[in-house]
Amino acid sequence: MSTNTKNNLNGFLVIDKPYDMGSTQVVSKLKWALSPQKIGHAGTLDPLATGVLPIALGQATKLIPFVMDGTKVYEFQVTWGKQTDTDDLAGQPFQTTDRRPSTAEIQAILPQFIGTIEQLPPAYSALKINGQRAYDLARSGQEVALKPRPVQVDSLTLLQATTDTADFRVVCGKGTYVRSLGRDMGQKLGCLGYITRLRRLACGPFRIEDAIPLDDFADKNPPVFLLPMDSALGQLPALALPTELATRLRQGQRLPLRDILPFLDINLTDDMVLRLYSGRQFIGLVRYAKGVIHPYRVFPEK
Repeated sequence: MSTNTKNNLNGFLVIDKPYDMGSTQVVSKLKWALSPQKIGHAGTLDPLATGVLPIALGQATKLIPFVMDGTKVYEFQVTWGKQTDTDDLAGQPFQTTDRRPSTAEIQAILPQFIGTIEQLPPAYSALKINGQRAYDLARSGQEVALKPRPVQVDSLTLLQATTDTADFRVVCGKGTYVRSLGRDMGQKLGCLGYITRLRRLACGPFRIEDAIPLDDFADKNPPVFLLPMDSALGQLPALALPTELATRLRQGQRLPLRDILPFLDINLTDDMVLRLYSGRQFIGLVRYAKGVIHPYRVFPEK
């Protein structure tokens, strides 16, 4: 499907990202294969990680923040006895120990990593410091001065353990680094640790069961696998309006609350974002503020 003509594709693809490939490389391959008008990914995965990588096409790129804000689920393996400069298998070890934790010791520390916790991101991360990516500074040998920040961990479960490794499942919020989680557990246990396997099972509403292996994707018809734009927005309340009112919002007009009251079945709160439908057709997002419905991410007619 690669041509000079851009294809009008709007929606999401859920890719099962392969090992040893960056998220931007996946986007580049799909950009070449599909020639979409716009393309982007929601929620970066490290090259050594696999699993759910949502790809937004066309107008769906405007909805990427809503996917990135969603809950993530990962399964990962920590290998004990070593700490690396990247906090994973790709890095160089700079500290080792012969100590190994027992299963009981691992179980005992897990509650300390659940809830809202302070987490120091890895030096090799995409976070920016004075306009530069942290990993670029780290690779050039410069000091990376990142600060701890709060992240949300809903659950952390030990799946199995051997002498040298432990496998976990974590359910967490935006901005949580699993590499930091493995590193910090190793430090807490006094045995050090780094990530040797990482797989994302869910990113917002998208699940691994729905993901398409990238190698299989090239020989199939993309629209068959294209999920509608509102598939990423199930957490937002819906507002269905008659065509006349929906068209006014689509044209950039604001609507007073009294105009939509007959069609409301929820209680509105300030700054609430809602999915907007005209009949059954999804036409974008609107925001309620101080008695007025505002266009927020409203898409033009096809």
